[in-house]
Amino acid sequence: MSSSTPITHRLLTTAALQAFAAPDLPTAATALAQAGVPVFPCVPGGKQPLTSRGFHDASADPAQVTAWWRRWPDANLALPTGAASGLDVVDVDVHLGGNGYSAFERARSAGLVEGWSWLVRTPSTGLHAYFLRTSASEQRSWQVPGKHVDFRGDGGYIVLPPSRVAQPDGALREYELIAVAQHQPRPVNAAGLRAFLDPPRPIRSPVNMSAVGARPARLAAWVASRPEGARNHGLFWAACRMAENGHGFDAASTLLGDAASSAGLTEREALATIRSAYRFATRLGPAHAARPTRAVEAVGL
Repeated sequence: MSSSTPITHRLLTTAALQAFAAPDLPTAATALAQAGVPVFPCVPGGKQPLTSRGFHDASADPAQVTAWWRRWPDANLALPTGAASGLDVVDVDVHLGGNGYSAFERARSAGLVEGWSWLVRTPSTGLHAYFLRTSASEQRSWQVPGKHVDFRGDGGYIVLPPSRVAQPDGALREYELIAVAQHQPRPVNAAGLRAFLDPPRPIRSPVNMSAVGARPARLAAWVASRPEGARNHGLFWAACRMAENGHGFDAASTLLGDAASSAGLTEREALATIRSAYRFATRLGPAHAARPTRAVEAVGL
């Protein structure tokens, strides 16, 4: 988003819907840029960026955007997702290996994707659910291939209507707006959605450590000793134990965060993992007298 052009969510929604209904791609691109929404061109009939740095080149400068589409009048239209544009997208894939509609419906029933602002049908008959970003918190893009659902947030981009993409049968099919929210839009919790779609493997208690009543110092020492590949899961397990035993989030983030840092995790990774553990642990209830909450014991990252 252009730093010199503040944009409200209402303006963003209005600009996007106007662009989606534009008669051609240059008009759509210009409409978004004039509203302060950064865009960039992709190859005609495809999704590959035409600029050297891809979505990092996205611009809300109308002069730059006009120059791009004057050079490539048939270029497809794309925007960077996440904080750069104020939009996150849940991408429901459809391909020969399966489709993500059943997983998306389960997530909708669980209340995880009900706050979309608008829906777009993709050329493959998949779905893009757009969510307005209302927080400064980072939400990185991710994929859950087994469920055929992707998340496009920070570090990602999405192709927009009225772009067209070639399909396996050779036909060019268009991205098409199919619904606009009649409800109050709200942001998507990308971490919660990923945990729902891709439940982790159970985490076993460390040898010689009681799961309930383990002293925070012992938990921290154990987290600090985790090797690469086991650090996030170990931190999550330890944070769940601290939450279940009544220790506050601030205490856990300080003690376990330092331990995770010494094990090689970044501060951002550690805080995100601890926050996720506390969210799950407090939702599922306190530990039993003899062991941690069974549901929490089976939850990881």
